[in-house]
Amino acid sequence: MSFHDATVPAFQQILGALSGILTKAEAHCKAKNIAPEVLLGARLYPDMLPFTKQIQLACDFAGKSCARLAHIEVPSTPDTEKSFDELKARLAKTIDYLKTFKPAQFEGADSRDVTFPVGPSSMTVKGQQFANNFAFPNFYFHAATAHGILRHNGVEIGKRDFLGVS
Repeated sequence: MSFHDATVPAFQQILGALSGILTKAEAHCKAKNIAPEVLLGARLYPDMLPFTKQIQLACDFAGKSCARLAHIEVPSTPDTEKSFDELKARLAKTIDYLKTFKPAQFEGADSRDVTFPVGPSSMTVKGQQFANNFAFPNFYFHAATAHGILRHNGVEIGKRDFLGVS
């Protein structure tokens, strides 16, 4: 399996699934007469980031990680989304961005140095370590947290929704 095939499709699958759960969350708000801002600002715990930020970060970890692995310029992604439609647009834009990556861009990426921000400083590791120990764990953490926030707030979603196979 190529390094491209081990990364890009995994990101695309879950981002597509997140778009699906956004649709269900929006329908839940309408059906239960809940202001969308309630779910968009919901958190699992007061010191955790809100739902909107979880989606933004999942997008960032997917797109920016692929850019780092391909050794191309990392895109700037301002966090301006304030509605379900804007979050869906961000997910769609990220998925479209991921579609631009070609397998050749990832050749040797597993053994190339990847530098990325960690708080106020940066860290450099080999691509395989970056993907396995940083990119995927962070991506899945934010995607699963977004799913958990919605489920905790009564949106009828489950594991199949998270996997995008419902």
